[in-house]
Amino acid sequence: MNPEYLKILENARKKSSENKKFLEKLKAKKPKDLDIITNELHDEAFEQINCLECANCCRTTGPLLLNKDIDRLASELKLKPSIFTERYLRVDEDNDYVFKSMPCPFLGSDNYCHVYEARPNACREFPHTQQRNILQKLKITYHNTLICPAVVLVVEGLKEKLKV
Repeated sequence: MNPEYLKILENARKKSSENKKFLEKLKAKKPKDLDIITNELHDEAFEQINCLECANCCRTTGPLLLNKDIDRLASELKLKPSIFTERYLRVDEDNDYVFKSMPCPFLGSDNYCHVYEARPNACREFPHTQQRNILQKLKITYHNTLICPAVVLVVEGLKEKLKV
């Protein structure tokens, strides 16, 4: 991983409780322009962060796979969904399908996803800071500050723009 990204994540770990408190206050305050500000900060963050120099999400955080994800991935790999499931997935404590192990079995040594066009929806939507209804995603945003350097930059930007 890019050393600068490691520094960003280490700083986020140090500020973990501060970030959690800030996001909790933000949720209670419910700023009406939160989606717009967060989406702008998301775009700015990804001007600085290159996922291919990081891939920490693919190394450490397994996505929840829905049946449509399984079907799409199985088709991409020319496997029956049952074979794909047997080969790559397990059922977790919440009774959801997740990868048997991490890093993701489709992450290449070059940090490219070998099934990018067929990737699970959870991967498509990560890190969730580019979506609507951010207020409902602040808990996951907090968790993602420990995984994704871009999310750290988004949260730091929110702290600057929205004094709560």
